[in-house]
Amino acid sequence: MGNLIYLMNVSLDGFVETPAHATDWTTVDEELLGWFNDQSRQTAAFLYGRRLYDVMAAYWPHAESDPSATEAMLEFARIWLRTPKIVFSSTLAEVGWNSRLIRSDPVDELARLRNEFDGDMSVGGPRLASAFIARDLVDEYRLVVHPIAIGAGTPFFPPLERPLRLRLTAYHRFGSGAIYLAYGRDRPS
Repeated sequence: MGNLIYLMNVSLDGFVETPAHATDWTTVDEELLGWFNDQSRQTAAFLYGRRLYDVMAAYWPHAESDPSATEAMLEFARIWLRTPKIVFSSTLAEVGWNSRLIRSDPVDELARLRNEFDGDMSVGGPRLASAFIARDLVDEYRLVVHPIAIGAGTPFFPPLERPLRLRLTAYHRFGSGAIYLAYGRDRPS
C-alpha cells in the first residue's frame, strides 16, 4: 500500500512560493538536486495539480536540449520521465510523458492509488496537498527549509481546523544552509 509524501522547498517563514508564484528564492545547487534525485528515485508516482504539472512539463521533458543543464538536472529529467504522474485537473484536455489525467476528486481517488502503487507517492503543490492534509491523509511531511524569509506567498500548510501532531523522523543539513526535516504523523495506537 502506497504512502503519501508531501515534499517541497519552504522558506524559513513557511512559504513555498511568492505571491507571484516565484520560487527563485530557493538555492537548489548540485548537492540539493542530487538529494532530490535520490528522493525521486524512491517515488512510485508523482501526484500533481494542473499548475505544478504545467511547470514541470514545460521544462523536464526537454531538459536535454538545455545547454546549461547539469548532470544532476539531466538525471532528474530521466527520473521524471520514467516515473508515473497522476495529474488532477478539470481544465486540462490531455497530459503526456507517462502521465494520467484524473478529473475526479483527489481524495476519492487516493484509496485506489494507494492500492495501485506499491511505495511512496509524492504529492506536489500546496493546493493539491491541502485536500489531503484536511482529511489527514498525508503520511509524511518533508520540508527543505531554506535560510530566507520571503514575507508572503503560498504557505506550505493550509489553514488547519485542528493541530497536526507530528514526530521528527529524519533531518539533514546541506552546505547551502538549507535543512531537510521529515515528520511523520503521530497517530494514536
